[in-house]
Amino acid sequence: MERKAELAQTGIVDRYAEDRKRPLKQHLEDFYQSLLAKGDTVGHAQQTIYRIGQIINGCKFAMWTDISASKVERYLADLRNNENGLSAQTSNYYLQSIKQFCRWMVQDGRANESPVVHLSKTNARTDRRHDRRALEPDEVRRLLEATVAGPKRFGMEGYERALLYRVVAETGLRRKELQSLKVSSFDFKACTVRVSCAYTKNKKTAVVPLRSDTAADLQSFLAGKLPSVKAFGGTYKRLTNKTADMLKADLADAGIPYVDSAARYADFHYLRHTTGSLLAASGVHPKVAQSIMRHSDINLTMSLYTHTLRGQESEAVKRLPDLSLPSRENLRASGTDKKAVETDSSAYKKLTKNSYFNGLSRSPFGTTSEPKNQKHCEVSPVDKSLQMTHLGTEKESLSPGDIDSKPDAPGRTRTCNLRIRSPLLYPIELRAQESIIV
Repeated sequence: MERKAELAQTGIVDRYAEDRKRPLKQHLEDFYQSLLAKGDTVGHAQQTIYRIGQIINGCKFAMWTDISASKVERYLADLRNNENGLSAQTSNYYLQSIKQFCRWMVQDGRANESPVVHLSKTNARTDRRHDRRALEPDEVRRLLEATVAGPKRFGMEGYERALLYRVVAETGLRRKELQSLKVSSFDFKACTVRVSCAYTKNKKTAVVPLRSDTAADLQSFLAGKLPSVKAFGGTYKRLTNKTADMLKADLADAGIPYVDSAARYADFHYLRHTTGSLLAASGVHPKVAQSIMRHSDINLTMSLYTHTLRGQESEAVKRLPDLSLPSRENLRASGTDKKAVETDSSAYKKLTKNSYFNGLSRSPFGTTSEPKNQKHCEVSPVDKSLQMTHLGTEKESLSPGDIDSKPDAPGRTRTCNLRIRSPLLYPIELRAQESIIV
C-alpha cells in the first residue's frame, strides 16, 4: 500500500487494476447494456452475449487476464471439426462477437489492449452450408397462388401471407424490417414504404418504392385499421420469427422444393435474393439495384444477391452478332471457292512430271497445264530464249522422256525445277511465265 501510494504521488498508477479483478460475467452484463444503449435490438444483443459466453465457458476464462488468443483459436477450430460442427461462417460470427467485446473493454477504459485483435476470420467460401437461391418468376406466381388457397398459418390467413411474400419479393425488405411496419409506414399516394432507422441494418431510415398495383392491394388490405396497428402478423402480436417455417410449408403446397438439387435453400431471406435477381433480369442498372437493396458495396449486390435465372444465358448468346460463314453456293458464285488439293501419291507424281519447263502455259507457282491446242500458243522472244538456253547452253526443249532416257546428257542438273537450278533467273522466269499466261 505504501508502494502504491508512492507511485500515485509520482503519477504512475495502474488504472486497470480494479477491472482486472472483476469477473468476466460482470463485464458481460455491462457490455449487454451498452449494446442496448447504442440501439441494438434485444434479440441481437442476446445472441452476441450468448456467443461470447460460449467461448468464455468453453475456454474456462474467469478473469480478463485469462483470455488467450491461442485458446480462442483452438476452441473455434474444435467446434468446426466436430461431426456436426459449426460452419466457417458461423465460426466467424463467434470470433466477431468476442473481438467486439474485447474492443469495447479497451474503448471503455477497462483494459489497455485487446488480446484477440490479431485473430483473423476463416475463408467462409470453403465451407458453404446454407447457400440461398432465387425463384424463377413462374415459381413466384405458383407460390402466391398456392398460398392464397392455403390454410391459416402462424396467425395469418393465406391472402395476408401471399401479400407479405409479394412485398418482400418486390422490395427486398428483411424480416425485422417487416416486423416494424405499421399502417402509417405506407404512403399510398407516393407508392413507398418507410422503415425506421432503429430497424434497418445500416441504421439509416429507408424509403423503399412500391409497385402501383401492389400499393393498391396493400391499401385495400389495410383499410379501416388504425395508423399504429401492425401491418403484418395476423392474430399474433407481431409478425412471427419463424418466417422460414411458414414459407417452407407454403412452398410444399406449391410443389416447390425447399432445397434444390444444388443444395441451395429457399428460406425466407431467399425472397431478398429473388429481388436482386429480378432487378438484374429486368435490365436495371447495378447502381440502382444497389440503392434499392440498400447495400454499401455493389459487389454484395452483384455477387451474392444476383442469380442467373433460367434461360438468361441462352438469350444472351442469341443476341451475339452473326459470325456464320458464307454458304458454298455463294462462294462458287463469287469465284472464291477453293477446292482441296489432292495429296495422294499419283497426283504428286503427275504434279512433279508437269513441273518441267517445256514452253507451255505455266502458272505463277510453277505448275504446268498443257493446252488442248498447241498450234495457237504463241511464244514470246523472251520465252523462246528461256526455252532454248539453259545457263548458256543451247538445247532443244527437253521433254520428260528425253531427260529420263539420257541421265548423263550435257546440261543435265540434279533437279528439273528452274527455281532451284537457277535462283538468279527465277524472277525472269516468273515474268516470262506471266507473259505466257496473258
